[in-house]
Amino acid sequence: MAEAVALAAALPGLKVVGAETVRLPKMLPGLLFGKGKVEELRQRLENAEAELVLIDGPVTPVQQRNLEKAWGVKILDRTGLILEIFSDRARTREGVLQVEMAALSYQRTRLVRAWTHLERQRGGLGFVGGPGETQIESDRRAIDEQLSRLKRQLSKVVKTRTLHRAARKKVPFPVVALVGYTNAGKSTLFNRLTGADVMARDMLFATLDPTMRSVVLPSGREVILSDTVGFISDLPTQLVAAFRATLEEVLEADLILHVRDISHSETAAQAADVATIMAELGVGGQTPQFEVWNKIDLLSAEDQEPVKTQAGRRDDVLVISALTGFGIEAMLQAVSDVLADATSETTVTLPYTAGKARAWLHDQGVIESETQADDGFALTVRWTARQEREFRGLRQN
Repeated sequence: MAEAVALAAALPGLKVVGAETVRLPKMLPGLLFGKGKVEELRQRLENAEAELVLIDGPVTPVQQRNLEKAWGVKILDRTGLILEIFSDRARTREGVLQVEMAALSYQRTRLVRAWTHLERQRGGLGFVGGPGETQIESDRRAIDEQLSRLKRQLSKVVKTRTLHRAARKKVPFPVVALVGYTNAGKSTLFNRLTGADVMARDMLFATLDPTMRSVVLPSGREVILSDTVGFISDLPTQLVAAFRATLEEVLEADLILHVRDISHSETAAQAADVATIMAELGVGGQTPQFEVWNKIDLLSAEDQEPVKTQAGRRDDVLVISALTGFGIEAMLQAVSDVLADATSETTVTLPYTAGKARAWLHDQGVIESETQADDGFALTVRWTARQEREFRGLRQN
């Protein structure tokens, strides 16, 4: 319930006047709730002068239409609300296009169902369509045409983004990605580490578009830090697909910092949701990860001690406060140590015909020494696990 209210508060201009959990013995296909509950809620909405009702779950088009008629208010389900928030927050061209596509996909499914009550208005075998079918087809075609146009525009943006990513790969800086549940404090941490001015507020989905900045570690090594969109439970399927490209920065990372709001009552459940989405993205155990337990300052002194003790028993946990700066230096040192250990030295033998692979190694700046033999080049390289994976993939293609 707290998350549902926070979602509502994340949309500008909304004032939440009440929140309630309604227990349903079963979900009724027409009105979702029983008639008695519908009437009870109608009176309460009227007394509160509410203009919008948010239902934290799926609502079918038929249920939405009937409830809006019964209550005289606009209704949004969880998917619709998250789409509204994303639409309000997206800033980059890619983000805007992805949100538009997600919204159209959502509308298309609701459009088809919303018109089914007209499909049988005329008899016969269906060869002559009823008036509803004509409307369905024309609206569906209009949405499909718009989706095709957006996909073409998005493909151009993605190509540009791929070129930028390729350019970054030529600079031999490791990539450190911040991931975590929405409102875990990723952007606050990002701003503290980089001096950037990324939007960081106590609200869900403050960050939508990926932001990247360079950070110098205690060792003097430079890394690229990436701030990503926050995860959330029951993320609409349309948005999982739409923002997969945004989260691809995580797949490119040499190190992942999973930022957790350790003061949140549901922090364990939130961490599980993040782990699930990471698995869906294909981020496995091959990429080093730290859990960064953030917002320790929001716990009382007596509650902080068991958290710090628990974290002290694990090598992969760091306790910080991005707001006050507590634990930041220790975290940067840990990141520095891991990335220093993350490079390995090996010898690669390439035939003279493998000019592309040799050029790639030079571009990456990983060659320590190079000698020539009768059958090709013998190169001593020092690289990260990510660079080695990319090289093996290049050799296979």
